[in-house]
Amino acid sequence: MPLVVFVSPKGGVGKTTLAANVAALLAARGRDVLALDLDPQNALRLHLGRSLRDEDGFLSGLSRGMAWHTALRPTPYGISLLPFGAVEPRQAMDLGRLLIDRPEALSGPVREMLADARRIVVVDTPPGPSPALSALLPLLDLPVVVLLADGGSASLIPRIADGSFLGRGTMTTRVARQAVLALNQVELDQPLSSAVLDMARTSMGSRLLGVVGRDLAVAEALADRRLPVEMHGTRAAEDLAELTEALLGRLGPPALSPHHSLLQNWARRQ
Repeated sequence: MPLVVFVSPKGGVGKTTLAANVAALLAARGRDVLALDLDPQNALRLHLGRSLRDEDGFLSGLSRGMAWHTALRPTPYGISLLPFGAVEPRQAMDLGRLLIDRPEALSGPVREMLADARRIVVVDTPPGPSPALSALLPLLDLPVVVLLADGGSASLIPRIADGSFLGRGTMTTRVARQAVLALNQVELDQPLSSAVLDMARTSMGSRLLGVVGRDLAVAEALADRRLPVEMHGTRAAEDLAELTEALLGRLGPPALSPHHSLLQNWARRQ
């Protein structure tokens, strides 16, 4: 029943890529995984093998009272997916107002998802604070902040360490102080990248969940409509596996999925 949310103060850091790969690896390790996309870009479905033509989604139907069970989509990775759905900018704004006025419209269904003790809900969020993220703050078990190893990220790490990156307020600060950091696209032979990693280690300590090195295999996998974790033996696949193991260590012992045999077979092929 853990709720793991991938967040970032800014876009373009590979947050959706990491969320999709970690979800797939959790499923391959026997966890019952539900992936929930709260980002209006609606990109998580593409990472998880759904068709570009499938534009229906849970968040886009929330204002119509869509039941979350009816929006579930299967994926090739043994993950149940709730896509955001295709929306126009005006519809996205209306949805934001709905979640500000009635956060229980989202938190209620997510509570139902979490009622299954075997399930991990992995959430991809839009960059920065959002009404959807605020609605889920009381339910969060582990916020995973994703940043690049660049100068812009270096300026944000102190705010992540002290819990101020999500904004003010007692609940927000409490949740933010539980956040762990995943540093993406690290290049150890580049002085700036290495310096950002050192800063993250110093500032975050044990809350530095993991590091994913820059690897051309990631772009190749996405172009081929595969997940980087499927490219066995690559740096990205190895780093993502370590990141997932570190996350599992924080979540505690697994409850086996009813699809465990299927997932074990997928894992053996990696």
